[in-house]
Amino acid sequence: MARDLGTKYVCYKCGTKFYDLKKPVPSCPKCGADQREAPVAKPLTARQQRAAAAAKETEEAELPAPEAEEDDEEDEKEEADDE
Repeated sequence: MARDLGTKYVCYKCGTKFYDLKKPVPSCPKCGADQREAPVAKPLTARQQRAAAAAKETEEAELPAPEAEEDDEEDEKEEADDE
């Protein structure tokens, strides 16, 4: 019993979720913004993509590995048991 309500939108101005009900102008029912005027995100340049990848790698390198912490605790327990 699902009806075809048209295309689903999230308003770029107020964030309201709505369907266009197959109307020719997809306007937000809450603020009236025409969704065809939504700003388009510019694609990243190759330089920006490399910078983002480098930043991600440095973030990952700064985070300690959770497995290493667990191994250290187990080693300390074993050493205490041996004494």
